Amino acid sequence: MKKHCSSPSIKRALQSGCQTPVLGKIGNLETRFARNTAEIHAAQSLRYQVFCEEMGALTDAVSRVQKRERDIYDPYCRHLLALDNSLPENQQIIGTYRLMTGVSARQGAGFYSAQEFHLGKLLSQKAGRNILELGRSCIAKPYRNRRTIELMWQGIWANVLEEKVDYLIGCASFPGTDPEEWRKGFNWLSRYAALDAELDCAPVSQRSFCLATDFESQHNDIRAFASLPPLLKGYLRVGAKVSSHAVIDPHFDTIDVLVVLDVTDIAARFISHFGADASRFAA
Repeated sequence: MKKHCSSPSIKRALQSGCQTPVLGKIGNLETRFARNTAEIHAAQSLRYQVFCEEMGALTDAVSRVQKRERDIYDPYCRHLLALDNSLPENQQIIGTYRLMTGVSARQGAGFYSAQEFHLGKLLSQKAGRNILELGRSCIAKPYRNRRTIELMWQGIWANVLEEKVDYLIGCASFPGTDPEEWRKGFNWLSRYAALDAELDCAPVSQRSFCLATDFESQHNDIRAFASLPPLLKGYLRVGAKVSSHAVIDPHFDTIDVLVVLDVTDIAARFISHFGADASRFAA
């Protein structure tokens, strides 16, 4: 995939002055970017429900009172939403992703991933390339299925094409903070999905470890891959690579790896499924 193009419906919406067109639709579900502060707050409320109440992430007193998970990066991001139009208007947001461009990162506090990984080598190697960071992905429990995930990826894919993105980056998380629970998965990543050395990013924190610790063991590769978190498996199937090290994040009670995806490496089956112009689920 060397050419960037966008869906005619998206182009028409943008040309007509609508800054947040519907990017995809499946039945009563649709995906688009947040249109106002109230919708961003609703996305943050969903993040609070999933990350803090469900997964036990630590948060500050203000967030606990407001029941919104937010940080200093939010004002510099676009917030992709999945909505169920069959629900009351104030309950429609059932999924969210946070997207930050390189321009926004420079205007704000940098990329979120830079809290955990030294991105300097990657950014210098790809200077002048259009990088988009994905993060804070979450979906309400009743909607955690293939349909919702595909819809949100439709929105991301449409944005990648429209903004001519070259690289996608972000952190993918493993639940818990004990590396031994995920040892087989980490070894699988180090063998089959490692970033090239010139793009690999060292961890910032001392709470980190190398994924490759057991090259000689004969693990069942199929089971090892199957054990990986669903979102990370999705990235890998598309063509993403991961850092050589992982970082323990006590705030979110997770272990994080850096994920990097060269858009030109995206698997042909993904492009065929969603359409080279993001038209498969276009509204």
